Amino acid sequence: MSILVDKNTRVVCQGITGNQATFHIKRSLDYGTHVVSGVTPEKGGEMHLGLPVFNTVKEAKAETGANASVMFVPAVAVKSAMREAVEAELDLVVCIAAGVPLKDMMEIKAMLKGSKTKLIGPNTPGIITPGEARLGIFPENIHKKGKIGIISRSSTLTYEAVIETNRANNLGQSTVIGLGDDMMIGMDFIDTLEKFHQDKDTKAIIMLGRLGGTFEEDAAEYYKSLKHKKPVIAFVAGDAVPFGHKMGYAGDVITQGHISAQDKKDAFADAGIIVVNSINQIHEELLKLFPEK
Repeated sequence: MSILVDKNTRVVCQGITGNQATFHIKRSLDYGTHVVSGVTPEKGGEMHLGLPVFNTVKEAKAETGANASVMFVPAVAVKSAMREAVEAELDLVVCIAAGVPLKDMMEIKAMLKGSKTKLIGPNTPGIITPGEARLGIFPENIHKKGKIGIISRSSTLTYEAVIETNRANNLGQSTVIGLGDDMMIGMDFIDTLEKFHQDKDTKAIIMLGRLGGTFEEDAAEYYKSLKHKKPVIAFVAGDAVPFGHKMGYAGDVITQGHISAQDKKDAFADAGIIVVNSINQIHEELLKLFPEK
C-alpha cells in the first residue's frame, strides 16, 4: 500500500500552463498519475496537455473530482493558491516553490489548522508512490514499488536513500516524501511517521534529517512514546560542519548553528532509532532487518 497518494488520487495542477509545470505534469501523466485538470487564472476553458484548465481550484474540483493538488506557482503566489486549495477542501497540496515568505507561511499554517488539507512543502521535490502516483519533481525512473517508507528534509539525499533501498534486495519503497527545505513547512516527521505506522505494507522507515530546526528531536520524542514501533533508520546530514557554524539552510535561522548533527543523532539513538553515519550504510542496516526480500 502507500500513504497520502495512490493510483486513485485525482490531481489538479495549480499553475499548469507554466514551463516547469508543463514539463513535470507531462512526466507524471506518462508515469500513470491520475492528473485530471489544471488551474490557471484567466485561462479557464482552455485545454493543456489534453487536460481541462479552470480559473479556480473550486471549479476544478466540482468538474473533475480532484482531491489533491501539485502547485507550480511562484513563491509570492503560494498564499493565495493555498487559500483556494483549503477552501476547496482538498486532501493534500504539494508546494514546489522555494522561498515562500515567512509571513505568508505563518498565515498558511493558520489556514491549515482545523482544515482537512495537508501540505507537503514548500521547497519540496514532492511525493511519489512508486508505480501509482508522482506529485512533484522526483526522478521517477529510480523508484521501485516496495515496503520501505522514506521521509526526508534533504531533497537530493532522498534520491540516494531510494537507491539504498533498491540495493538491499530490491526492497523498494512504499511512499517517498520530501518534507521541504524551507524554515517553515507543512507536514513534518511526526505527521508522516504516524501515517507510515498506520500503513500495514510499510515494514520499515528511513528518515533523513539535517541541521536546522528541531524537527528531528521532536520526531525522536514522538517515536520514543510509541508502544508499537516499526524499525526506523536515520541519517543526519551536516556531521562535518564545525560546531556553531551557521549553515545556509533556512531552518538554521532558528537554531543559529548551536544544535549539532551529533545532537540530533543522539536524540534518535536515545529513542531506539537505528542511526547510520553515512548514507551508504542504509542498505547494510536494511539487510540486517530483512535478510531475505
